[in-house]
Amino acid sequence: MKKFLSTAVIVSMTLTLIITQTGCAGKAEPVSRTSYYMDTMCQIDIYDMEDMSEEKAASAIDDAFALCAEYEALLSATKEGSDIYRINHADGKPVECDPRTVEVIEKGLYYGKVSGGKFDITIGRAAALWDFHEADPQVPSKEAVKEAMKGVGYENVSIEGNTVTLGNADMELTLGGIGKGYVGDRAAEKLEAEGVTSAVVNFGGNIIVIGDKAGEDFKIGVEKPFTETGEIVGYVTVRDATVVTSGIYERGFEKDGHYYHHILDVETGWPCDTDVASVSLIGEKNTSADCDAMSTICLLLGVEDGVKFIESVEGVEAVFVDRDGNLTKTGGLTSFVEE
Repeated sequence: MKKFLSTAVIVSMTLTLIITQTGCAGKAEPVSRTSYYMDTMCQIDIYDMEDMSEEKAASAIDDAFALCAEYEALLSATKEGSDIYRINHADGKPVECDPRTVEVIEKGLYYGKVSGGKFDITIGRAAALWDFHEADPQVPSKEAVKEAMKGVGYENVSIEGNTVTLGNADMELTLGGIGKGYVGDRAAEKLEAEGVTSAVVNFGGNIIVIGDKAGEDFKIGVEKPFTETGEIVGYVTVRDATVVTSGIYERGFEKDGHYYHHILDVETGWPCDTDVASVSLIGEKNTSADCDAMSTICLLLGVEDGVKFIESVEGVEAVFVDRDGNLTKTGGLTSFVEE
């Protein structure tokens, strides 16, 4: 039964999960770097590695970020020349892709099937109508959303070898619900390959913990939705694990008294309307991509069905925060401490 959590002491983070860092006595501060990839702030903190030095740790982080840039150039829907961009602009013609791109698409299609179509990477056209970065974001017209939804249907994507074909010329892919976790997994693997034995990788709420911190677990705080003060609802303690949070508060805006967020219902193209404000999934270290997709699925399902879904998955636990601030945990999550 899901045993990768235990009790101990801390590190925390920024963005969706808060990680405040407190050093152990006699231990140096981590070597830390930040950069911006996949439309999010990315931070890597290295606490220890084989033959640890600041120079070697900084070099390992640079290599991990270089890998992030490489994947972004493959998976971005907006970068001209990327595999996803070429697929989306091929008018339904076959596109030869990098095998790594195919791997992410296949995983996205798998979660489309697992979720009964709730998670659908072919909602790209509708997603592109919502720009949450604008100073004055606008609500798209009902007509534009309806038109953009014509191509949605993950089952109409075909893959043969490394060739991807969209079965509908109106269809566009977006890997926003899974790509960040996938890249985080690969970045963590890169760090370990270069001798890193203790680190935290935080890609905008996708957190991967390598090893432990001087013999103690990392303590990951779960942020209270819709607060700007860094308040947390509680924390989990982990080592060699991933903690992924998705929430409707991460990206959104209010217009005419209504709040619009970035988690879209694949049946309507409009923000989903369930009772989940945020959900944090805890899984094994190399499952950030899976937890990324499953956290989105949970937001779309609602608390009750989301709990049932996660409890059907081996090796993953979750804590939900509903819109009234109530907490619900899956049955196997024994190491969550409520504040």
